[in-house]
Amino acid sequence: MESRASASRQSQLTPKTASSRDCRKSSAGLQTGCTGGAPAARSDVSVPHPFALFAKGWEMNKAAYAFHRQAQRQIGSYFFSDALPRDAARYACKMTGARIPRIAFGAAVWAAIILAAPRAARAQAPTVTLTPTVVVAGSPELIRVAAPADATLEGEWLGQKLAFFWSQDRQAWYALAGVDVEGAVGTSALRITAKQKGTGSTTDLSRSIEIHEAHYRTGTLTVSPKFVAPPPEESARIQAEIALKQKVFAASAPEPLWSGDFRAPVHAAPTDSFGTRRTFNGQLASVHKGMDFRAATGTVVRAGNSGVVVLARPLYFEGNCVVIDHGLGLYTLSMHLSRIDVQEGQHVAKGQSLGLSGATGRVTGPHLHWAVRWQNAYLDPAKLLQMDLNGVR
Repeated sequence: MESRASASRQSQLTPKTASSRDCRKSSAGLQTGCTGGAPAARSDVSVPHPFALFAKGWEMNKAAYAFHRQAQRQIGSYFFSDALPRDAARYACKMTGARIPRIAFGAAVWAAIILAAPRAARAQAPTVTLTPTVVVAGSPELIRVAAPADATLEGEWLGQKLAFFWSQDRQAWYALAGVDVEGAVGTSALRITAKQKGTGSTTDLSRSIEIHEAHYRTGTLTVSPKFVAPPPEESARIQAEIALKQKVFAASAPEPLWSGDFRAPVHAAPTDSFGTRRTFNGQLASVHKGMDFRAATGTVVRAGNSGVVVLARPLYFEGNCVVIDHGLGLYTLSMHLSRIDVQEGQHVAKGQSLGLSGATGRVTGPHLHWAVRWQNAYLDPAKLLQMDLNGVR
């Protein structure tokens, strides 16, 4: 009995060898798998205390968070979110001194890349885009320049100065311009410079713009001979009206008066008459520089956008005519009205009534002739109506 008790005590003091179902530890202290026999004794492996693992994980988690915040300040929150793990104990249970959390490693790599890149290389360079991208004769063009708000922009295209304004969404600079319906096709030079306010440095954004040919129709009209060759007694009146229109178009508002998309002036079917080469009584007389709407006499004609009425009177060729200045050289013209309901100098809102359609001036029947003019160029009204300008002004 005594010898049996002694053996029992001896067995309690002797370490047990692992069975075939026991799992062994790797040299790093992590569980790696099971073997069929007892592992060799390792006297050089020390198991870290759980509190030491917790402390190491906590320090690494703090370092990862510091890297995260530093990188976030450099490139913004696009690449880094605030959802970093905060539970250091969870990391301590899964790692040893030979491993670091993957999120800490990833944050460290990103931070190193960003901090090593020159700040000047990360700054967004100003860019220029045109809408529509395919430029044709008669096309209005919205020119967008991605430059800082404190920059000073100057531009010129097709012999006309470009007037830029800061967008409503505060994202870029814009200029509304265009190519005349009779403008030359081929390569043109768009010259734009942006001067930084702080540094005074100037960036040249000039580029070449290819103007393509637009394929417009040819039309034939028969009108009274007096409209093809006006009688001599009307010559003085016609010359005076030419001078009047030149004066009106020479003094546009220095800022954009329009807001958002342009609207059709009447609720009537439009025609594709813009750009048509018109032959009057067998002779090529002109290129049609507006859009005709099939509006019956008495149809309400409204302002396509807000602006100031700079002309509202009868003219020999245009009949009863209303011209609205929308600022920065942009105008819309409503012709052949039967009645004018606004006065020169009056501010009008988008959709406000200007008068009634009719058949005054050089016409063969009642309709509305609606034209769009930028500087000296006549533009396709249909393309202007298709432009998305809500985020611009």
